[in-house]
Amino acid sequence: MPLDQPPTPPQPSTAATAPAPPPPGPSQGYVRMGYLFALVGALLFSTKAIVIKLAYADPTSAVDAVTLLALRMMMALPIYLIIGGLAVRERKRSGQALPPRGPVIKALFVGLLGYWFASYTDFAGLQYISAQFERLILFTYPLFVVLLGAMFFGQKIQVRAVLAILVSYVGLAVIFSEKLGEGGNDVALGAALILGAAIAFALYQLLAKPLIAKIGPALFTCIAMSGAALGALIQFFLTHPVSDLVVGQRVLLLSLMIAIGATVLPSFFLNAALHRISAQANATIGTLSPVMTIALAVAILGEPLTVVDVLGTALVLAGVGWFTLADQAAARRRART
Repeated sequence: MPLDQPPTPPQPSTAATAPAPPPPGPSQGYVRMGYLFALVGALLFSTKAIVIKLAYADPTSAVDAVTLLALRMMMALPIYLIIGGLAVRERKRSGQALPPRGPVIKALFVGLLGYWFASYTDFAGLQYISAQFERLILFTYPLFVVLLGAMFFGQKIQVRAVLAILVSYVGLAVIFSEKLGEGGNDVALGAALILGAAIAFALYQLLAKPLIAKIGPALFTCIAMSGAALGALIQFFLTHPVSDLVVGQRVLLLSLMIAIGATVLPSFFLNAALHRISAQANATIGTLSPVMTIALAVAILGEPLTVVDVLGTALVLAGVGWFTLADQAAARRRART
């Protein structure tokens, strides 16, 4: 309708118009699949530390964090490149413009932070501490999102976030005090490296959000992974001979499991879950990941589980779980007002 043409007045109706029925909601089967996808994604993510520890323990290949990370990136990168190529082709086909150079370059550097530096410190820390302790420290990254957001991004910090942080870190302190007596400086170094990974990933979350809005989630992930792979490979070739990539068949298989089973597949499962269930439900199911890691570490790696471990784990899960649920509830209240 031309802008200068007045709207056509409504014509009188001879019969009462019945209200349109509400659109049908998703079927129960569709929603159940969402819960299943979220559970599978959390389980796959929880296996990463277990597989890394198995690779370190393999007697046939003396693989270190830099080599294992390079192998992971080399195997995962082709999949993300294919997905990125499809995303670019879809943009062109639909007539959408490709993202500007500036956001693309920023996405590469943000990927270096979130998928290279955070991954390297995570892999390195697992050389010194148990898979159980690693998962609990990493699991606190949402709390760092709140702290860093308030410190550097002008976001408001709430009392519940501070209380959740205190509860979680009391739990970590309980476990750390026991592990420090067993491993000494190695435990302190490993915990510091994993803590660095949690902080780096939290910062990545804050920096990535505006870039995802400009580039799109699929294409952003592919660009960020490309930047991370570049960083991991440069680090490897500057510090290791190429011959170090020749590892035993078992370590090669474990590297493939990390790349596909603990990186690519869970990202797709969790994205599929978000299409079917709420973010709150997805986050709540995600709190099972540390529990799954602990169970797998005890069953597969033979790591001990003490009363102190159980108490500390309960405090960490209580702090992060309470913060996640309270934050989601507050978001729903804001949406209704």
